[in-house]
Amino acid sequence: MYKTVLFDLDGTISDPALGITNAIMYALERFQIRVEERSSLYPFIGPPLGESFEKYYHFDEEETARAVAYYREYYADRGLYENTLYDGIERLLSQIRDSGRYIVLATSKPEEFSEKILEHFRIREYFDFVAAATLDGRRTTKTEVIAYALEACGITDLRSTVMIGDRKYDILGAKATGLDSIGVLYGYGSREELQEAGADRIAENVADIMALL
Repeated sequence: MYKTVLFDLDGTISDPALGITNAIMYALERFQIRVEERSSLYPFIGPPLGESFEKYYHFDEEETARAVAYYREYYADRGLYENTLYDGIERLLSQIRDSGRYIVLATSKPEEFSEKILEHFRIREYFDFVAAATLDGRRTTKTEVIAYALEACGITDLRSTVMIGDRKYDILGAKATGLDSIGVLYGYGSREELQEAGADRIAENVADIMALL
């Protein structure tokens, strides 16, 4: 039985698509780039933001830094609230807490934004610890975030710890740090993506997660 549960945030606990894509479009407009299909920006949900600007728009280091700064201008003020909690998530967190397990948030979203989102949805009380990326770039990848969570929480029993997320980055981060993983299909990663990354289990929906724990 898993005693410690690590959760991704975007695409796992909440659906951030509107706020994230609005912030990306705001940033891209500063470069005179217009996006016709909002869904074309969904691959930005999950991985570190800078990597996505480099990968999908071929920005150099200076352009990427500017794009991230523009993104945060919008996101910090409006975008983080353009977000919805997935149905059943609060009930799931309550069940996990009532079962005596330790719950950790492990997200590539900056800590400042992550804390505000948890408070906004009034679910901060369910998390024993928040491990997130840093605005200064010291901690950005999911592997770095998970490693930080394990160290900060003094978690040494890796066999009883599991990472839950919707993208390959969550699964690969879990594998890199010696954890089992559960991939969820209601977020932004496909079954193929999660299985290719090596997810140990797949949850079709929120209700499946508790059974898999």
